[in-house]
Amino acid sequence: MILRLTLLAALISTSALASPETDRWDKHKAAVTITRDDFGIPHIKGKTDADAVFGMIYAQAEDDFNRVETNFINAQGRLAETEGESAIWRDLRMKLFIDPAELKAQYVASPAWLKSLCTAWADALNAYLASHSAVKPRVITRFEPWMALSFSEGSIGGDIESINLGKLESFYTGQAVKLTAVELGSELLEPAGSNGMALAPSRSTSGDALLLINPHTSFYFRSEAKVESGQGLDAYGASTWGQFFVYQGFNRNTGWMHTSSGVDNIDEFALTVEKKGGKYHYLHGTNWRPLAEKSITVPYRAADGSMKSRSFTTWRSHHGPVIRAENGKWIAVALMHRPVAALEQSFLRTKTTDLASYLKVATRRANSSNATLFASSKGEIAYLHPQFVPIRDAKFDWRKPVDGSDPATDWQGEHSLDQLPSVMNPGSGFAFNVNNWPWTAAGPDSPKQAAFAKYMDAAGENPRGPNALRLLSGDRKFDLSALLTTAYDPFLQGFADTIPPLVKAWDALADGPQKVRLAAPVAALKAWDYRASETSIPTSLAMLWGDDMVKRFGPVAKLDEEAIVPYLASAKVPDAERLAALDAAVGKLAGDFGGWDVPWGHINRFQRLTANINQSYDDKLPSTPIGFASGNWGSLASFGARQREGTKRWYGDYGNSFVAVVRFGKDGPEARAVHAGGLSSNPASPHFRDQAERYRTHDFRKVYFTDAQLQGHVEKMYRPGE
Repeated sequence: MILRLTLLAALISTSALASPETDRWDKHKAAVTITRDDFGIPHIKGKTDADAVFGMIYAQAEDDFNRVETNFINAQGRLAETEGESAIWRDLRMKLFIDPAELKAQYVASPAWLKSLCTAWADALNAYLASHSAVKPRVITRFEPWMALSFSEGSIGGDIESINLGKLESFYTGQAVKLTAVELGSELLEPAGSNGMALAPSRSTSGDALLLINPHTSFYFRSEAKVESGQGLDAYGASTWGQFFVYQGFNRNTGWMHTSSGVDNIDEFALTVEKKGGKYHYLHGTNWRPLAEKSITVPYRAADGSMKSRSFTTWRSHHGPVIRAENGKWIAVALMHRPVAALEQSFLRTKTTDLASYLKVATRRANSSNATLFASSKGEIAYLHPQFVPIRDAKFDWRKPVDGSDPATDWQGEHSLDQLPSVMNPGSGFAFNVNNWPWTAAGPDSPKQAAFAKYMDAAGENPRGPNALRLLSGDRKFDLSALLTTAYDPFLQGFADTIPPLVKAWDALADGPQKVRLAAPVAALKAWDYRASETSIPTSLAMLWGDDMVKRFGPVAKLDEEAIVPYLASAKVPDAERLAALDAAVGKLAGDFGGWDVPWGHINRFQRLTANINQSYDDKLPSTPIGFASGNWGSLASFGARQREGTKRWYGDYGNSFVAVVRFGKDGPEARAVHAGGLSSNPASPHFRDQAERYRTHDFRKVYFTDAQLQGHVEKMYRPGE
């Protein structure tokens, strides 16, 4: 009897598993191989693009399912379901734009080829969970194809995340806005962005185009993989966890590096609002239009573990949703939200063969926040401006909310690609962007600022810009090693601008205790060449001095709408304050490290202890010295570090993450790369921090792009689920 029941249970179980879904899983598994190289990096091969997507996402889940799920929890506005009430406002912000019903409808209407990729994406994650019962999702227990459309662009902070959470909360609660130290200006975050450089054959020792891929992100934000299919996919590079396209990387013929742009294409509109007949209306011209109302419910996990929810009535104008109130007006925001087009563009550009095909993909104009540095095996190079730029009346200052009741402020369509400040195949032989303006992107062949509307750039210059331009100008020729050296050039332009006024202030100081106390530190700064290194004592002095100066003058500079470095270099800063900040820095160095003459590498450290998204740090545990510094002060190689809870040393968690240099040879690409720490999130894996020393010394590993290059470097080969 027991045997019969056991057999019956087995038959029922088999029948339950047999389904169109599991049939798809099995077909994908049979058509996919995953080869892990000696750094644990997956090389995925599939018969079709959908097979390759299945293998790519399955491998990502193996390496860090938590980050995959978390990205899509956040993208769908479901963080509060796991992180509690504090995440309600982040979720509400996402839900103002992300509506599952709308995404499902867009998925159904999307092209068949894209639907097949979205289905393979969901299949991979569901198959992974089915075969890894020990992995417990925090929120999403089943992935559906439409979900891929909720996070389709790849940036570390999308356009939606530009909306201020404190002001959104204030609008719905009536409580005063709680500004953070960063919002006040008294603390600098590491600049969100990246570096990209493209060199033409005329500037290359080999006669081939070269490309620097240097994203600045939070560490471990992206995976790394080679993805190949029988339908022409053949790409290598970094993919944001959970996304099925190589976001920053290269294929056999083209390479693409995205940098956060200063283009002004997110606009705010001040609405004149009145309640009429029990409903809110807003003035547009001489007409009162009804604000569209929508109730949004945000579930959240309460402190006792139970699930609760809060509901909000939200309003939307023809410009976009209302996100805050200001000076008696309601503020609506307009930004790009094209999930299908963005996902199409993100995937299709990985299969381009030259600049013309890349530009054809870009005609979807669904890349809003990123400039692109491009290079190809044909020797083409380019700086490409973000493709989504609304046409607006130039008489308005679009950096601030405009009058939404004035029809003249309405968007008037979009600029075509040939109306953007891009540059292709410049005579200078180089193109670059380091999150600065485009007006120096190709030296003398750059776009001319006077020819374009002011809203084409709102970022202006930054300390990295002049440094990069200095390094690339002239007629010097580069190979991969020289490009790598350039990418890590240690010159800190921000301190070259701000330290001389400090030295001058000390020179003018009357004899006395402060003059004596600061004599040796100032002498060290006087002799400094403004280059960071592990052994540099002046770098330590400058970094702590700069940190103190930001606390003193950051809020004032922010109110004056001035960039912090030019402000600190200006005569607006009293000499006494410059010297007081140096006194404070010297005192802090002595208090934390026993003296002011501390090498930068003793303070500035890389440490990876856990698989947690939010890392913990400990001065008593092993860490690695890092010689480069913050991009805020002009370091091209960015390492955003600060003291953590309970530490005296500064630990980095943002900046250089995945970095690569590529040569587009006629016989295929040659590339070198490094990944912060290592690819795996498992502390027990040999690939958890096997690249930490390479990250420190810039000893990039060779990228195995072809089967021949991979030969002899295989750790294991398997099919998903094996």
